Amino acid sequence: MNAPRSSPEPASERGIGRATASWLAAEGWSVAVFDLDEAACQDLATRLQDEHDVPCLGIGVDIRDREAVRAAVDRVNGALPQLVGLVNNAGVSSPVPFLEVTEAEWQRVIDVNLNGTFHVTHAAAQIMAGHRLGRIVNVSSASAERGGGVYGRAAYSASKAALLGFARTLARELGPYGITANSVAPGSIDTDIMGGRLSDERKAVLLQELPVGRIGTVDDVAAVIAFLLGEHAGYLTGVTYDVNGGSHIA
Repeated sequence: MNAPRSSPEPASERGIGRATASWLAAEGWSVAVFDLDEAACQDLATRLQDEHDVPCLGIGVDIRDREAVRAAVDRVNGALPQLVGLVNNAGVSSPVPFLEVTEAEWQRVIDVNLNGTFHVTHAAAQIMAGHRLGRIVNVSSASAERGGGVYGRAAYSASKAALLGFARTLARELGPYGITANSVAPGSIDTDIMGGRLSDERKAVLLQELPVGRIGTVDDVAAVIAFLLGEHAGYLTGVTYDVNGGSHIA
């Protein structure tokens, strides 16, 4: 018998996922949104469809549940135009220092950030492979590259680092099927995953390491994701775009 799992939070109203869905719909994409909060993602899909005159679909699904994910992807495949792009954006953070991380906390983060990404990608990639065309974008984090950040600690950074390796492997394995796989690694973006709205004091601390002189916005990230999904990014695969204002310069 499986032990009960704690539930992750629904997506933020100020998050990268919502901004990306809006950006893509504005560019003419048909958009399917997955979220724990079915009513919220259905409302978003309806609004995007009305504003941009493109078919959209909102589905409530827990991406930790493999069978629920497969059913949701099948529904998208049957209701919308050809499945071409996938953005793996769902994620939870963890501010717990490594020496204080419990097994339950570690598993909570891995279940969503890594296992959930696997479930969705495995279902979607099989459809893309059948059409010999696809674009996959994993939303990682600067924490994965620099070893922790201003909020996320060991569990979060490890899960996001895994997404980078996963995308690179997908790039090699799925390239013969016409599928590209890339990542974006946002830095200091003003979203709720950083622990809520940024106060002036927190912004001042973050700005000390940002050469561009401002905190990033969700649209900064959404624009790069949209590019990687588009027709002009067909020769890019296995790459990571650092959307961090220069806070982490490799």
